[in-house]
Amino acid sequence: MALTRRDFMRAAALAGAASAGLLAGCAGGGEGTAAGSTATGAGASAAGGAGAGPNGESQVIVTMTPSSEPAAGFDPLMGWGAGEHVHEPLIQSTLIATDDDLSFVNDLAVAYNCSEDGLTWTFTIRDDAVFTDGVPLTAEDVAFTINGIAQGAAAEADLSMVAEARALDAVTCEIAMKRPNNALLYTLAVVGIVPAHAYGSDYGANPIGSGRYMLEQWDRGQQVILRANPDYYGEKPLMDRVVVLFMEEDASLAAASSGLADVAYTSASLAGAVPAGYTLLNCASVDSRGISLPCNPAGTDVVVDGDMVYVGGNDVTSDIAVRRALNYGIDREVMIERVLAGFGRPAYSVADGMPWSSAAMRVETDGAAAERLLDEARWQRGDDGMRSRDGVPCAFDLYYAAGDSTRQALAYDFADQCAALGIAVTPKGASWDDIYLRQYADPVLWGWGSNAPVELFELTHSAGWGNYAQYGDATVDAHLEAAQAARTVEESFPLYQAAQWDDATQTGVAPEGAATWVWLANVDHLYFEREGLAVAAQKPHPHGHGWSLVNNVDRWSWK
Repeated sequence: MALTRRDFMRAAALAGAASAGLLAGCAGGGEGTAAGSTATGAGASAAGGAGAGPNGESQVIVTMTPSSEPAAGFDPLMGWGAGEHVHEPLIQSTLIATDDDLSFVNDLAVAYNCSEDGLTWTFTIRDDAVFTDGVPLTAEDVAFTINGIAQGAAAEADLSMVAEARALDAVTCEIAMKRPNNALLYTLAVVGIVPAHAYGSDYGANPIGSGRYMLEQWDRGQQVILRANPDYYGEKPLMDRVVVLFMEEDASLAAASSGLADVAYTSASLAGAVPAGYTLLNCASVDSRGISLPCNPAGTDVVVDGDMVYVGGNDVTSDIAVRRALNYGIDREVMIERVLAGFGRPAYSVADGMPWSSAAMRVETDGAAAERLLDEARWQRGDDGMRSRDGVPCAFDLYYAAGDSTRQALAYDFADQCAALGIAVTPKGASWDDIYLRQYADPVLWGWGSNAPVELFELTHSAGWGNYAQYGDATVDAHLEAAQAARTVEESFPLYQAAQWDDATQTGVAPEGAATWVWLANVDHLYFEREGLAVAAQKPHPHGHGWSLVNNVDRWSWK
């Protein structure tokens, strides 16, 4: 039932000039092939009509970026479902989930509550969930999973706020907290529950879960095949079989052009090349591109984890007038048209459109205001039109990931717009290893975005792991800490907003305040969708072009 190398060769031949990219995207040694599989896949699908898998099952074939393949396999204790690209784990069940409006809904949990002091959460779980090996799922499995992540050095899900999880009986799990933190719920919505009795070092390659799907086959570097779980306690999936192909962008286009894929990811630069028989699926995202602006002067080194010293500070971006001018002077609409062909929205924060975002983060383009800020701060234009002050050029390097063509284009467009303001920006493509060495000293063009306020906290709090600007303010920290300690997530929203801008104290990271970042664009997630396929309504996609698309693949269908 695998998609064979012959199938890929056929698709590549049909794709013509893109064939080399397709083959490169699908190279792999075939590890993890399920016993008894037969080589049909794409050929069988074509023979049986769009959406027809082996034995007449409904099937969908989706392409994803190579980075979407989980390096450690389908193991929630290592990172499956969490980490940088957050998504629902599909193979495993979660205690709770989020609906299309990002409100929390129950999954394994039938009820939960938090103590008045915020230090104890109690979850009551359903008694009819069964792992795919036939063993009932109990509160012991929930506690085992949570403790494994909270105490695991390699875990990517953040449960650092958890002291211990305990099973009180078969259907009741109690979570003791180190400190109040309602962000626990956002993490639990993507943490898949693993079986305590069957978890081992090879779990990632041979996962046992209780979710909507189970792993049929995994060919490393090539594909993953999921099959609907016949013993799933919830509503029966409409899509019986899901095939995910890992490939580069040009190979993804080739897969759609050849008819191999039903949904193939693409980018703004290729979005105009919609293959015959497909339409363009445009998924709104909170996938933000923004530039961190170091707030301290050069020589302010940063010590991480007690002994790692990074060079820090920047004599230009440490001037708040420069940071504010960048926020006012950049025309985001023009940038989106030029770089993204209109497939995006202006970004003003890491949380645009989320209930915890502040309206104060939005800033209208005002080149004249930007010029005034720079003039008043004594950054004077020279004969060449570029600015300087006391012999210091108003100039800085801007780092971006060298392999990302979109970030490269954004960086150069940003530099062009800055030049009009008299600010000399030099884009520098580099590896992430090199970028991390400069992350506290030079502006960096990052990609962020999540359906949770966790990133807002970490990029803004003085001790946050993402505080690349190295900005610290006691009032801002207090608002953020109070937000996490709020009894409910709804009560946290005004506190997160106050951290961005507190009108009473005139503090915050908004453009009229510390202006610690200049946000550029929210990038639309684009796909070629085969005609006749009904992709269910999507939540806003977080950062990363991958598994978030198939969060609800069980509700997809063929017309």
